Amino acid sequence: MTARYAIYYAPARDSLLWRRAEDWLAQPDLAQHTVSARRYRFHATIKAPMSLALDYAELDAAMDAFADEHRAVTLDGLAPRLIEGFLALTTEPQPSALTALAADVVDAFEPFREPPSEAERARRLRAPLTPRQIELVDAYGYPYVFEQFQFHMTLTDRLPETMREAMRERAAAWFAEALAEPVQLDRLVVFAEPEPGAAFERLDPDYVLRGA
Repeated sequence: MTARYAIYYAPARDSLLWRRAEDWLAQPDLAQHTVSARRYRFHATIKAPMSLALDYAELDAAMDAFADEHRAVTLDGLAPRLIEGFLALTTEPQPSALTALAADVVDAFEPFREPPSEAERARRLRAPLTPRQIELVDAYGYPYVFEQFQFHMTLTDRLPETMREAMRERAAAWFAEALAEPVQLDRLVVFAEPEPGAAFERLDPDYVLRGA
């Protein structure tokens, strides 16, 4: 089976935010509410999972070159919020520099994306999408890019309505120390799905954004 690779933001492995997020997802009493979140790991999607049209070594080199040319972005107001019943860390407001950086990633790494199969396209289109989002699926394989992009770092699967606010308050307390200072999107990370349905793995190295 072909592996898939995704370009994500994830905080440094030794950061308090990463450690708190990993511990959050490992809580036994939340296991039934974090099945998908645990499979994909703690991250923000920048370029969605894709099969590679080029060699991984070429992707590695391109990631390093991209990091040389782009600067970190402050994630303004990062906090736990609800998105259609899911709990995630989101920015408010979303900085225009963040939207622009995400768009640059989507464009720069489009040559690495193997076009999806008809089955994969059909799976994407099962979600309720606008005409513009369908256009983006056909052009880039994913509907939530460019002006449709919303930065989020998922903490739960869809929650029952009766527990959503209590879970948001629990997450706010859990992450309070990690979010006490502004968080920087200062790196991109490649995650891999070794085979369909497998848990995603965070690969080394991190590509730290060091552009002037």
